[in-house]
Amino acid sequence: MSRVKWLSWILLAGGLAVIACDRDKDSTAQNTNVSASAPAIQPLNFPPDDGPLPSADGDRAMQYVKEIVKFGPRPLGSASHKKVEEYISTHLKGDQVEDDIFTADTPEGKFPVHNIIAKYPGTKDGIIIIASHYDTNYPLRNTSFVGANDGGSSSGLLLELANHLRGKQRDGYSVWLVWDDAEEAMKPDGSGGQPNEMPFSADSLYGITHLAEKWQADGTLKKVKAFILTDMIGDADLNVERETNSTPWLEDVVFEAATRLGYQSHFFARRLEVSDDHLPFLKRGVPSVDLIDFTYGYNVAYWHTTEDTIDKLSPRSLQIVGGVVLETLRILDKMDPLPPK
Repeated sequence: MSRVKWLSWILLAGGLAVIACDRDKDSTAQNTNVSASAPAIQPLNFPPDDGPLPSADGDRAMQYVKEIVKFGPRPLGSASHKKVEEYISTHLKGDQVEDDIFTADTPEGKFPVHNIIAKYPGTKDGIIIIASHYDTNYPLRNTSFVGANDGGSSSGLLLELANHLRGKQRDGYSVWLVWDDAEEAMKPDGSGGQPNEMPFSADSLYGITHLAEKWQADGTLKKVKAFILTDMIGDADLNVERETNSTPWLEDVVFEAATRLGYQSHFFARRLEVSDDHLPFLKRGVPSVDLIDFTYGYNVAYWHTTEDTIDKLSPRSLQIVGGVVLETLRILDKMDPLPPK
């Protein structure tokens, strides 16, 4: 994942307290209040909890993650990046796949960018997008950063979700799985002490921004009912943030899904603002949610370091998030109408 504009660390001192730290050198630090328990869920017109609850295969998802990580660091333009593109595409053979390929003009030069979109049709008019970036950050800081959680975990999970969607006529919205590229900043926003660094907002999200612009221009964006981003969701100590940029009613649907599955303790106990791949869709009026466990390791110790390795992840966490995403889809399919944007 990329950077947050505000980072929050949980400190134990007779209770939970949070300090919000500004990572933008041109901004003024502000404090963020964090609740130690999940916020009250506003009532929505949820459909009845009927039928069998979905279950994702955490072990199979974990195997995908391991195979992605074996390719090593996957920054733009690298041989390993190309291998991961081919790996994902191979697992989608026979599916309806769109390749969105373009050249990004970055502070480090021009790089090829490859978004991969797998489309699974439904009977209802509308599209739900589930996304994950698969690249790792440009090697200014860490030349051996393999991004097991940061990009690897969610990319493997999307391959598992494809197994559940493949070959079925959905009695609901069409679902598009998006492995988006070039999410990471080429010149980070100050945390690495590199010369000529740029703010994250000016140097990141290349792939997903291109898709949002393209779909806005051709009218596709009007059909998108919800955008669900998965990022850093493999942490063995899973605690998904209530991300404050996200659309509140869509987060409430996610929490309802987690509650139905008995996983609510893993969701929304903390509030955190994150700049991530959902922003280009949010800015264009699409209800969006970022499912992210950013406090990965104490005090975000593993984020963008060589410690972000496969041994820090758990198949159970992939199972939990996968199941919640699938149940979220089931709820959205039956909610009629969906809340206004």
